[in-house]
Amino acid sequence: MHTTPRVSALLLSLAAALALPSLPRDAAAQAYPNKPIHMIVPLAAASAVDNAARIITTRMGSNLGQQIVIENQPGAAGIIGTERVARAAPDGYTIGGFNDSIMTMLPNLISKISWDIVKDFEPVSLVATVEWGLVAGSEAPYRNAQDLIAAAKAAPGKINYGSGGNGSPQHIAMALFADRAGVQLTHVPYKGATQAAMGVAGNEIQVAFQGLATVNSLIQAKKLRLIGVTTPRRMTQFPDAPTVSESGLSGFEFNSWFAVMAPAGTPRDIVNRLNAEILKAMNEPEQRNLLLAQGLTPRGSTPAELGVATREQLAKYQRLIKAANITAE
Repeated sequence: MHTTPRVSALLLSLAAALALPSLPRDAAAQAYPNKPIHMIVPLAAASAVDNAARIITTRMGSNLGQQIVIENQPGAAGIIGTERVARAAPDGYTIGGFNDSIMTMLPNLISKISWDIVKDFEPVSLVATVEWGLVAGSEAPYRNAQDLIAAAKAAPGKINYGSGGNGSPQHIAMALFADRAGVQLTHVPYKGATQAAMGVAGNEIQVAFQGLATVNSLIQAKKLRLIGVTTPRRMTQFPDAPTVSESGLSGFEFNSWFAVMAPAGTPRDIVNRLNAEILKAMNEPEQRNLLLAQGLTPRGSTPAELGVATREQLAKYQRLIKAANITAE
């Protein structure tokens, strides 16, 4: 059969292509990352999630050979920064460091949010739970939860508490506490958890619930008094602080998450690579000890486990928020 030079060239090109070894299925993950990764944290700098994110991403960046740049974008209780992640290119170079307020509280408080935590994101990994405490200013007379409850019952609405904004976990925690205790406290929203903590330290307001990673340095400097922890048992890091449950409100527990999410459509191989790198960094002794010292409990999860936990927590907070009649206004 006679073939023209052009056809012969095409046949040779096709034969050469077929002779090439096929690329491995996870080639995208093997080549990833080849430039810096940006983690959007829709919370204030020095907040619990921000502190945890910096501990983990420093080691991740070293292991990956690429910097992970943290960008804090607080405001609107985290809605704006979260939307930025949802609308980012699903290529693994923009990811989100979220708390469970963003993931499971806000959707139950605000009906008109431009993103859906289940549909618009790919779960990557739960990183840590943020343990919480009840803090008071240095001039406040409270030594435990019972003191606060007694004072609130004696002067309804006269005690102010701070939060990182309407619908923030600080707001939810205290609203649940007040509902369970049968007391009335006045909510003072700040622009972030760190600012609320400084408000208590500066005696602008009397009390707040806070992630311990946010307020640890202020507690150590004796600018804040830790009058209770919301864990089931006392914490070894804060042995003198009673649990809220043992000192005024039996059975009261509260914590929050630090989880990593990616935009929906991010390739599975890249999600799995990020998950593996998070777990690797988190399980290194230095990083684990840094997290624990900040009042964070390293957790870790598969992407699927985080997805299940998110859906379960959405349902849980729907019930709690409705029962306590909490609003974002």
